[in-house]
Amino acid sequence: MPDSPPITIRPLASLAEYRAAVDLQYVVWGAGLTDVTAATILKIGQRIGGVSAGAFDAAGALLGFVFGLTGVEHGRVVHWSHMLAVRPEAQNRAIGRRLKEFQYAEVARVGAELIYWTYDPLVARNAHLNFNRLGVRVVEYVRDMYGDMGSTLTAGIGTDRFVVAWPVGPAALAARRAEIATASADPEFAAAPVLNPALGEALQRAPVAAGASRVRVRVPADVGALQASDPAAAARWRADTRAAIELALAAGYRVAGFAPGAAPEPAHYLLAV
Repeated sequence: MPDSPPITIRPLASLAEYRAAVDLQYVVWGAGLTDVTAATILKIGQRIGGVSAGAFDAAGALLGFVFGLTGVEHGRVVHWSHMLAVRPEAQNRAIGRRLKEFQYAEVARVGAELIYWTYDPLVARNAHLNFNRLGVRVVEYVRDMYGDMGSTLTAGIGTDRFVVAWPVGPAALAARRAEIATASADPEFAAAPVLNPALGEALQRAPVAAGASRVRVRVPADVGALQASDPAAAARWRADTRAAIELALAAGYRVAGFAPGAAPEPAHYLLAV
């Protein structure tokens, strides 16, 4: 089997590259996208400790990029990773993971302690990357965080998001990854009650009321495909998962890990007290 073409991860370095990153946003999120990060912001962010980096093929074409800003929260340096985009035809080549790892190294260099970002809890592919590859923890669940973005990826399901934190520093990161690995291997999670066991059915509140030590929340294997084939079902998934996650978090559960499952079977968030 031939080797994959080489991919270089490096900071964006010219006006043409900043503009290519803007164009890529429309490719990934749709021509109607209104919440666009401009080329000027991508450039200015770099000058104050932020990250605007791209993944380039051997011919210099932009395959993906990551963008974030660095700031101060409660007296400590933190980074907010605002945008990660990879061309559809270049996905499933670990480009997103490599971009995040490059960002991590750059952020560590300026002394940040945490990297924050958001992602849609319905997107199982991103959940798997964030938990099982990177090692994030959930900070909060926010309803309709970005409002109407004009994106085909959010049409009909809104912009509910998990805010997650990625610890910077080898000890903290290793500890979090160990927690996730332990949850994934825990046989009790395989038998834990599911708060939203069937699409459109009533939320199962009894396990939370009874103080079950572990519960699960189902998400679709591929919400993007579902939006295209059955938008009403995708909207029901949003309502069901929102209710289940909010119920569990309000009761003191934390997201311990994520079990991707075998498509087309649903995936599961693993929550523990």
